[in-house]
Amino acid sequence: MIENRDTRTVLCVGEALIDVVNRGKKKSEHVGGSPMNVATVLASLEHPTSLASWWGKDERGHAIEQEAAKAGLTIVPGSDGAERTSIANATVDEEGHATYEFDLLWEVPELPGPREVDHLHVGSIGATLEPGAADVLAAVKRMAIQGTVSYDPNLRPAIMKRSSNVKARVEEIVSRADVVKASDEDLKWLYPNTPAEQVMRDWAAHGPGLIVVTRGPWGAYAKLAGDRDMLVVDALDVEIGDTVGAGDSFMGGLISGLLDAELLGSAAAKSALRNARWHDVQPALHRAVVASGLTVSQNGAYAPTRDEIENVLIAEPKLR
Repeated sequence: MIENRDTRTVLCVGEALIDVVNRGKKKSEHVGGSPMNVATVLASLEHPTSLASWWGKDERGHAIEQEAAKAGLTIVPGSDGAERTSIANATVDEEGHATYEFDLLWEVPELPGPREVDHLHVGSIGATLEPGAADVLAAVKRMAIQGTVSYDPNLRPAIMKRSSNVKARVEEIVSRADVVKASDEDLKWLYPNTPAEQVMRDWAAHGPGLIVVTRGPWGAYAKLAGDRDMLVVDALDVEIGDTVGAGDSFMGGLISGLLDAELLGSAAAKSALRNARWHDVQPALHRAVVASGLTVSQNGAYAPTRDEIENVLIAEPKLR
């Protein structure tokens, strides 16, 4: 069984918004935003999780609050201070892939102190969109001293325009993070002339204990700071509903597995991760793969439970 042996607290900082999903002539609204999705997955996997974000006191903001309460998330006070709630217009094609256009506001409410949190997760738009991005970086710097940090760049060219606008900030956060998860599309946009494997080696040389690059149906590459080789992680073979939230579920599953393995959540865990070997992190990687697979088998940013992941692991013992 997947047992939750770790009660360490996680703070997710970043956008929570409304996805306005267009599927042909059908339109629907769902709560989304990458950090919000990651927080929901972590809470679904029974980790005490808080969310610091920025939405309005409007109908869409209330929908975010209701979803957070349903998931068991703690909302950082002041997260409802925006003039209006941000939206992402998502167009889903016949293969289930989504493209986005955004209407965003982003600031960071006053955050809990580093001693009140064991692990910090940041990423996506909130890590690069000012004025809030400066506060995100400051939180990363504080947390990196005594706890652990995870980062998912989740780059959005529609907002960021040019890679040169965000490259320095991405690399600064990478250098202070313990775990980085990026997609192959992120790396191709940020470093168009550099193979993903080389980017992973370069990033690993500057701080993170574990770097993972997801490759959609082709699974993922993983690089440990303490091992010269890379690991190829196969994707879970499922029938796809859509890919909304797939990377976020992977990130949430990965953080969850590493917390349970005591490879995140403290200064000692930071050191353990930097010296980890593949057998130490493979269960977390498999949890990430299964979580992501369960999400893409549904429509929308679905957050799987521990029992659902356990059922897959029973059926697929090679993933243990």
